[in-house]
Amino acid sequence: MNWLRNFMYGRYGVDQFGNFLFISYIILFVISLFVPFISFLCYAVIIYSLYRMFSKQIYKRNMENEWFLAKTSGIRKFFNRQKNKWKYRKTHKYLKCPHCHQYLRVPKGKGDITITCPTCHQQFDKRT
Repeated sequence: MNWLRNFMYGRYGVDQFGNFLFISYIILFVISLFVPFISFLCYAVIIYSLYRMFSKQIYKRNMENEWFLAKTSGIRKFFNRQKNKWKYRKTHKYLKCPHCHQYLRVPKGKGDITITCPTCHQQFDKRT
């Protein structure tokens, strides 16, 4: 196991973009079982993923990962919000501010309350 640690020393490794490429590879591989001409794209994705993982150009790979994170921030926020809604569904309710559309988390079972948005300081009444 020490040889692997020595081999990877100074190399970039795995990040969020690399994980996305690997999951894309798996999906393309399953599709290529039914549609054979997709296999070329499948191989290209896994080769690029391995190239990124073993690259010694850490700054460039980090910039690629930051670009990926910037482009997917909306999707990640949406799924994170859905995960939190499910996690806290018994104790909290999620509301959207009518003025700035910011999502707010308020406790359930408090009846009619006045909510002040921390972003725009707009006040509105809702039932929890």
